[in-house]
Amino acid sequence: MRIALLQSSGRPGSVAENLKVLDEAAGRAAAAGAGLLVAPEMFLTGYAIGDDIGRLAEPADGDSADAIAETAGRHGLAIAYGYPERDGEAVFNSAQLITAAGARLAGYRKTHRFGRFERDHFTPGEQPVVQAQLGGLRVGIMICYDVEFPENVRAHALAGTDLLIVPTAQMHPFQFVAESMIPVRAFENQLYVAYVNRVGQEGEFDFVGLSTLAGPDGVARTRAGRGEELVLADVDPAFLAASRAANPYLEDRRPGLYGSLV
Repeated sequence: MRIALLQSSGRPGSVAENLKVLDEAAGRAAAAGAGLLVAPEMFLTGYAIGDDIGRLAEPADGDSADAIAETAGRHGLAIAYGYPERDGEAVFNSAQLITAAGARLAGYRKTHRFGRFERDHFTPGEQPVVQAQLGGLRVGIMICYDVEFPENVRAHALAGTDLLIVPTAQMHPFQFVAESMIPVRAFENQLYVAYVNRVGQEGEFDFVGLSTLAGPDGVARTRAGRGEELVLADVDPAFLAASRAANPYLEDRRPGLYGSLV
């Protein structure tokens, strides 16, 4: 499957404009043969928008989900995107995966909140492993800071995730996560990781870009720069199977020794 990574901060504060940006990117991605387009964390509204997060938050089946479903169906590719999800009085930092047929396939709520900003605005999710079948792959979802906890990614590996989608809002000075940690996470867990970041200055945050698709060999299949960009790379199930056969991390584990981790 060809994956398109939309590295963009869109237009913070304007859902309508961000839907337009996503639609335009979906058209370009589909024309390049992509079966999946992944947008960054909180792409629908913007990240550093303060109390507007609560005002702009929508339910998982809200108007914007319907609009993105229409975009996915019109262009014939699946779309994953980050947004603030309202569920009653609670607001979650969420990501949703919509199929090329316009169906809501999976939704994930960020489990590990980064910094005071997120603790002030979001309720933490409680389900660490969310998966769905897409294009012959078992696709998992997490958001930004979640991938920095090795236990999280290992849980996905043990659950059979082939491609881990990670919408992100990674800021300076933590660019080493995109540059070094993501390829290592992919290698040590024998899966593909699509890490898709925001860019530029937004409020107090300086997002560093560097979106990547890392393979199970620890090699980046594509790497964006520091500006707005749409980059593409392929997920190869045959290569993944061969890599897993050659790198038996999961088989060689000794879980009985790891009790102190919990």
